[in-house]
Amino acid sequence: MPRPTPDAVAERLYLALSLLVRRLRQTRDESLSHPEISALVRLESAGPTTLTALAKLERISAQSLGATLSALESRGLVRREPDAADGRQSVISITTVGRNTLRARRSGRAAHIARSLAAHFTPDELATLRAAAPLLERLADEL
Repeated sequence: MPRPTPDAVAERLYLALSLLVRRLRQTRDESLSHPEISALVRLESAGPTTLTALAKLERISAQSLGATLSALESRGLVRREPDAADGRQSVISITTVGRNTLRARRSGRAAHIARSLAAHFTPDELATLRAAAPLLERLADEL
């Protein structure tokens, strides 16, 4: 079997991931927008940070992120505290309510995916998908 080219792999991954994302969006919880989810996930994984640093990680403008964070803060999902090192800035962190919201959301989606995996995939296919997950995460980090 010939070795796959990066172009061929990229095309197959793009098509497969696009379909997967579309299907997951069809079952999504509408209580949080995509930017809100993204900001919460980033705060959960990266820890407390400033608006500017978070905007850079998210690759969006600080103004756009500011509106998103204000909405999250009004619902108690994040909190802002003065930056001890620079009083002109605030440090933003996810709250317990924010963590619980993400956990519940993940549990629902993960359960939906798990049901499909259990019903339609062999043990060998499950092992292949598990092995591919870190590679997909690495690809996402490199884009």
